[in-house]
Amino acid sequence: MLHRIQPPVRNGVDALRNEFSAARPFRHVVIDGFLDPALCSGLMDEFPAFDTRNARNEMGEVGRKAVVPGIRRIGRAYAEFDRLMRSREFLEWLGTVVSIPKLLYDPDYVGGGTHENLEGQDLDPHVDFNYHPRRPLHRRLNLIVFLNAEWEEKWGGCLELLSDPWRRDPDVRRVVPLANRCVVFETTEFSWHGFRRIQLPADRTRVSRRSIAVYFYTKERPAAETAASHATIYVPRPLPPQFQPGYTLRPEDIHELGVLLSRRDRQIQHLYEREQDFSRTLTGIYQSPSFRLGRALTWPLRRLRAWVRS
Repeated sequence: MLHRIQPPVRNGVDALRNEFSAARPFRHVVIDGFLDPALCSGLMDEFPAFDTRNARNEMGEVGRKAVVPGIRRIGRAYAEFDRLMRSREFLEWLGTVVSIPKLLYDPDYVGGGTHENLEGQDLDPHVDFNYHPRRPLHRRLNLIVFLNAEWEEKWGGCLELLSDPWRRDPDVRRVVPLANRCVVFETTEFSWHGFRRIQLPADRTRVSRRSIAVYFYTKERPAAETAASHATIYVPRPLPPQFQPGYTLRPEDIHELGVLLSRRDRQIQHLYEREQDFSRTLTGIYQSPSFRLGRALTWPLRRLRAWVRS
């Protein structure tokens, strides 16, 4: 299956590994001309039409981003791409590039698949969920292949890899999402990434930001890199820099403030609902017969410890 990767990429493992390990703000590599041109053209031709049924975010709202995880059913090119991603040859090749052995492919494409973002869409800086939601696996890598025949940096929508989303001027690597450009980056507790709002020129309003995202896992991970299981964590962007004392707000500034405040409100509500779910789970554990029995059986030992400490 490796013949589906262009020869200069396929044979350039040493250079790619060096670039990946030395990259800032965290380990990543940008690969141009990644796929065989015929396969990339097929992916662009077969890209699914935007469907609002595929455009619900984590809070259940219909937005301007559509995700299709079942890529094998889209068409021949996507079935071929899937065969490449799951092949043992590719997993070993990718593992060598990133120095992470025994990478595992996710057949469900949880959170991945085709991603399409329309005019006005952006993505706040975030770190991704760190464990597979259905299997005891550590999330290790994101692989993104862009499928846009044309794109300019001034349109927004460029992938941003950030060192610190709370700083006004963090260390940032920006990647223009042009066709057959692949980005591979390590998924950690500090791999902050996102993109700024898509603002297309009047003669390009039919253009959308298109990509395929694939996530890879391992059964184990170094203890120093592990953390408690968590969902995707977002950091809302700060106020635009022009918001300073004496600045006169324009109508578009009022709109921007409304968007930022509404987004913060929705995120707070989402966190509140997630906290309630967690509390209900803990309450169920505390009230279970097995938990109560365990507390009763360990009561003498806990009393002895308390006496020793006093």
